[in-house]
Amino acid sequence: MAAAGTVASADVDDALAEFQGHLNLIFTKARSLWKESAARIHPDLQPAGYKLLASIARAGSTNGHQLAELFEMDKSVVSRQVRMLEELDLIESRPDENDGRLRVLTATPAACAALADVRGDHAQRLRASITGLTPAELRTASKVFRLLAEA
Repeated sequence: MAAAGTVASADVDDALAEFQGHLNLIFTKARSLWKESAARIHPDLQPAGYKLLASIARAGSTNGHQLAELFEMDKSVVSRQVRMLEELDLIESRPDENDGRLRVLTATPAACAALADVRGDHAQRLRASITGLTPAELRTASKVFRLLAEA
């Protein structure tokens, strides 16, 4: 007969494997959602550009160095995406008042409006998918996501 600790460990391993599988599905869905959202903003916008644009809009203003750190992306990748965002008239760039080597990036009003529409649709989808959860269950899920983000 198996020891109680062994059974508990197997249960934890099974639960963890199921959790990891669902997490992988969430990442796949997120990539698909970024691609769809980017196309809604502009047909030539890439998912990486969409993520940067959304972050710039959320922050109000930022610079390429901060974006590279936030997304753990190579500065050259961020630079290319920023250039594309400028060419698509989704962001504006101006010299940083404190450091002339840096450019301050802000989302254009048109980009902010388009992002608001996309976010509204995302919120509706999310609300529809979690309708049956109690506030306590939502707080537990939020705790799990916070722990994962801090890991």
